[in-house]
Amino acid sequence: MIVHPTAQVDPAARLGRHVSVGPFCIVGPDAVLEDGVELKSHVVVAGDTVIGAGTVVFPFAVLGEIPQDLKYAGERTRLRIGPRNRIREHVTMNIGTAGGGETRVGEGCLFMAGCHVAHDAQVGDRVVVANNAAIAGHCVIGDDVVIGGLAGIHQWVRVGRGAMIGALSMVTHDVIPHGLVQGPRGELEGLNLVGLKRRGHGREEIAALRTAYGRLREGEGAFLDRARALAGDDSPLVREVADFVLAGSDRHFLAPR
Repeated sequence: MIVHPTAQVDPAARLGRHVSVGPFCIVGPDAVLEDGVELKSHVVVAGDTVIGAGTVVFPFAVLGEIPQDLKYAGERTRLRIGPRNRIREHVTMNIGTAGGGETRVGEGCLFMAGCHVAHDAQVGDRVVVANNAAIAGHCVIGDDVVIGGLAGIHQWVRVGRGAMIGALSMVTHDVIPHGLVQGPRGELEGLNLVGLKRRGHGREEIAALRTAYGRLREGEGAFLDRARALAGDDSPLVREVADFVLAGSDRHFLAPR
């Protein structure tokens, strides 16, 4: 374990093996840094915060501070960050509120400079959040999602697994798994075909999903009726989209254009 002489680490904080705490970092009493965590410099770890093994945090990130929510009244809540994340400069992640209790980040994610994860958000594994993007409170971000620079995800929005959010998009409604969102007001433009191929899905799987997307866009009845018609499809990818749409949500959906 290496702790720089200028760092302030509370004696009650728990540090694992091979942890490195760089110059001018501040680590609070309720923080847990698991094995191999590296805080580069000027990092603040506050609140009831656990940072998973092998995570690297770059200068001026602030993790575990109180929510940016006027309803927060000092309740005991948490931030849980999984292993092997890369958290770049000036990233902020807040603890939860009484409305959820815990902000959670999965493993193997990349949070680029200046991005924000708000209270009670749930972020999956292998998520990439580009520079200055913001995930608002209570959002649910699935595995393998990519969020472009300066994008904003509205509170309570769900973004399904493998979706791609373009830069500068404001996303106010739920995004289906493997969807491709672009434009200032976040319109569903199609499927994240590049992402599907990179994750090893075959031509037949992708073709089935493209057919299902066409049925969602042009089929008969309301959007939910079209999704129900896909629920019994043979393709796991198609069923994943149907299950996502038919699950309970506090938001509407971005419908295919």
